[in-house]
Amino acid sequence: MTHDTMTEAGVRPFHVDIPEEDLDDLRRRIAATRWPSKELVQDRSQGVQLAAMQELARYWMTDYDWRRCEARLNALPQFKTEIDGVDIHFIHVKSPHENAMPLIMTHGWPGSVIELLETVGPLTDPTAHGGRAEDAFDLVLPSIPGYGLSAEPTELGWGPGRIAQAWAELMRRLGYTRYVAQGGDVGSQVTDAMGRQAPDGLIGIHTNLLTPALGNAEALSGSPPSEEERAALDQLATFGTTGNGYFVEQATRPETIGYALLDSPVALAAWMIDHDTDSYQKIARAFVDGQPSGNLTRDHIVDNVTLYWLTGTGASAARSYWEEGQETAHATGQAPPPVPIPVGFTTFPGEIWRTPRSWVEKAYPNVSYFNEVDKGGHFAAWEEPQLFSEELRAAFKPLR
Repeated sequence: MTHDTMTEAGVRPFHVDIPEEDLDDLRRRIAATRWPSKELVQDRSQGVQLAAMQELARYWMTDYDWRRCEARLNALPQFKTEIDGVDIHFIHVKSPHENAMPLIMTHGWPGSVIELLETVGPLTDPTAHGGRAEDAFDLVLPSIPGYGLSAEPTELGWGPGRIAQAWAELMRRLGYTRYVAQGGDVGSQVTDAMGRQAPDGLIGIHTNLLTPALGNAEALSGSPPSEEERAALDQLATFGTTGNGYFVEQATRPETIGYALLDSPVALAAWMIDHDTDSYQKIARAFVDGQPSGNLTRDHIVDNVTLYWLTGTGASAARSYWEEGQETAHATGQAPPPVPIPVGFTTFPGEIWRTPRSWVEKAYPNVSYFNEVDKGGHFAAWEEPQLFSEELRAAFKPLR
């Protein structure tokens, strides 16, 4: 698509430019934090530990440079376009290779486009990252409405289904008539919805979180469950009893937690890193021990939190869980339409639960690719971008 036709389609270039006073205000607020006393346990069972949070805050206030992240975003082609009344931000990187496959990839919570930046090189320019020219993708990375650089919805109804429809319109607007989609976390819900809607041009999807298992994993299991299924059910049960506080709060009372997320940078950071045990422990190690796991580095973690802070989107992002809950409630009793196109799935070992192949096959009759890899967790694209990119190349290869 030429620059002229993009302008006609209402697509306009975008640059991030944060005023210096916003950064000064952020540092002042971190310095003024009122700290709780140390947790009374030796693990994370009472929540984010004081040592990890104080080191994150120290690093954020004294060593961290937002301008580095800003420059990194601005080095990529960024755009905005209004779809269904919401101004959508997206990164659009065309491959240097001919006949690249268009791919729209959706981030999750507590993520943003920042969690996907490490994959841009391997996906768009595979020859520079151990792949072949025919593995190349044209990459579209939108920000979910209410997250980061996209505008907040001002009306109800922006659940995964409506976001999926907006993404189909975005790809149409960019001139793509044949493309694939990928997502993890909230992005897997959007991608799952895209697969079920099967818009013209979408030829396959890949996810790394099995959205259908969140509703009713027992229905995906055999009777009795296999050993692998039982282990996954146990992991889900543990998450449901000790790990999903953020999920319940955001699905039922997002506005309540929103006051803390908009007013205190440290409250926002603590809320965002208290996701799943595996990723929390990796993030804590990056700060307390200086030992990052893959690309879950101190800078990258703080980049993501800072984007939420500077855009004031903590509350609006939390609302996406409430919206998803409303969408699910309205669909109760109706079986969702099947996904008629090929589905790829990769299980990463540190994910909230380790998804058995049997669940994927039951959830998606058109499974065209399944693989279980040996490293990476919930933030797979962020933590292990090279491995993640290799998975997408393999999953979508039959569709080229």
